[in-house]
Amino acid sequence: MTTVSTVDGVKTKTRIRRAAEGQWLNVAIVVVTAILFAVAWPTLQLTHQVSPPIQPFVAALATFPFLLIRSNPALAWAVSAVSALVIPRVFALQDGYDYPWQVVHILVMLALLAAVSMRAAIPVVGVAWMSTVLLFLADTPGTNGRGWAVGLTAIVVFGLLIRWLVLSRRQLAQQEELSELERTRRTILEEKARIARDLHDVVAHHMSMVVVQAQSAPYRIADMSDETRAEFESIGAAGRAALNEVRGLLGVLRSDGQLAEHAPQPGVQQISELLEGSRRAGIPVAWHVDGDPTLVSESVGLVMYRILQESLANTARHAAGAAVEVKIAYESPIASVSIVNGPPRRSLVSALTRHESTGGNGIIGMRERAQAVGGVLTTHLHDNGGFEVHAEFPVASA
Repeated sequence: MTTVSTVDGVKTKTRIRRAAEGQWLNVAIVVVTAILFAVAWPTLQLTHQVSPPIQPFVAALATFPFLLIRSNPALAWAVSAVSALVIPRVFALQDGYDYPWQVVHILVMLALLAAVSMRAAIPVVGVAWMSTVLLFLADTPGTNGRGWAVGLTAIVVFGLLIRWLVLSRRQLAQQEELSELERTRRTILEEKARIARDLHDVVAHHMSMVVVQAQSAPYRIADMSDETRAEFESIGAAGRAALNEVRGLLGVLRSDGQLAEHAPQPGVQQISELLEGSRRAGIPVAWHVDGDPTLVSESVGLVMYRILQESLANTARHAAGAAVEVKIAYESPIASVSIVNGPPRRSLVSALTRHESTGGNGIIGMRERAQAVGGVLTTHLHDNGGFEVHAEFPVASA
């Protein structure tokens, strides 16, 4: 998840940078168009016989299509080419000027033709090239049209070469990005596989031994009482349940991460089984449940289950034999779970201090789980030595 978030952040920054560059480019296009219009309007009377009221409109036809060179070069070229076809047939040329268009108009058409060859579809590029060549062959004086045809062809070929170069560089960058993501993904999978191996070797093996010893104890130990036999059966059942959860976690770690959301996870429907199992294990637990469990989302239900599981385990470790009272409320918009145990047989404060000093993080982990779904977890040490864990969650996870 961290790697994916990092990649998304880099892509977002790249999009922001490109958007900023695009805005500056748009400003530059507007400035260039204004300069071209400022040149075309005053000089139009030197090239064509146009009445003064109409001159700004004719100059606009020659220069304003340049505004679309980035957003829609094909449309801009079409407007410029049509105006180049109409202007010399509507307005006569001044004496001593042979070309049918202003120099500014020619520059705009050449720029638009280059933009079309770099960005438009190939059939559109062919139509624009052929139409522009025919236009210059028909309207330029003398044999100049042949030279213009060669020059226009060179412009189109140059634009296509730039287009293919940019596309090849873009495809190469995409392939490099995919390769980098694949390498990162492979590194993550290797690390997850290593963790899975360590977890299997360290945890699953010892837990399997516990289960085997608990199941074989009634056959190895003679004259075992019914209470002791039930105790061993409870230990075996709890060990098997823990092994099942470890196997599910190992499956997630060994997968490629694509189906992690389908890994079986406990929720509110399994809370009653957890409480019954804790009672069979010898914890004197009583519980009271209010509300509709279906109101709680899956993520909140998982956190409630884990907090209750960790609290009962802490009670068994630090307050053996103490009575436990569990209250669960599935209400809208807040669901809550409260676990209160009586005074332990030894000092709860010293036990928790030793637990934290040896690397335990049960309470810290519960608090982080609650915060992950928008909940709040509080703990309270009672005056009589008892301990309380209380957590509240929004019905829908944050």
